[in-house]
Amino acid sequence: MRKRILVAMLVTGILGTGAFAFQKLRVLNPQFKPTAGSYDAPAAKIGKTPATPWSVSTVAAAVDGKPLKGEVVTLVGEIIDISCYLQVGKRGDAHRDCGQKCLKAGQPIGLLTRDGTVHVLMEEEHNPRRDGLTDLRSAAIENMAKIVSVTGTASKLKGHRALYVTGYITKP
Repeated sequence: MRKRILVAMLVTGILGTGAFAFQKLRVLNPQFKPTAGSYDAPAAKIGKTPATPWSVSTVAAAVDGKPLKGEVVTLVGEIIDISCYLQVGKRGDAHRDCGQKCLKAGQPIGLLTRDGTVHVLMEEEHNPRRDGLTDLRSAAIENMAKIVSVTGTASKLKGHRALYVTGYITKP
C-alpha cells in the first residue's frame, strides 16, 4: 500500500510539474519575435474608440435589440493569423509573409496578447460587415506580425474572445 501511495505521489508530482511548466509558457514559440513594436511602444494603432460599445446596426441586428455584453477596451498584442497559430504555432517575423497570404485568403485575424490570450478581430458594424463594406483586413495584413494597439468592443462567450473594431467602413 505504501508503495502505491509513493508511486501516486511521484506521478502527481511529475505531472504537476509538467502542468505548471505548461501554464508558465503561455505564448507558443516565444523564440519567434514580432517584426516591429513592443508592448510599451506598439508599432501602430488600429480602431477608433466608439461612443457606445455596440453600433446602431449591431443593436438593430441583435435578438430583441439586445446584443451580448461588450466593453470598450484597448489591447496590445501581435497581429496573427489564427489558423496557422492554432494549427502549427507560427507567429512572428518568420511567419509574416505566410500570415499575410493567409489573411488575404480569408483566414481569421487574431490578436495575441502578452499573456497568450488570442482574440478574434472583426469589424464591429454589423450590417456593413455583413454587406462587405468594411476593411479591417487590410490594416491587419499591413501589420501582420507586429505588436499593435487595438481599440474596440471586447466580447467573451464560453472562453471565446473577440474584439470588434470600429472605424473601417469603406465608402461605397
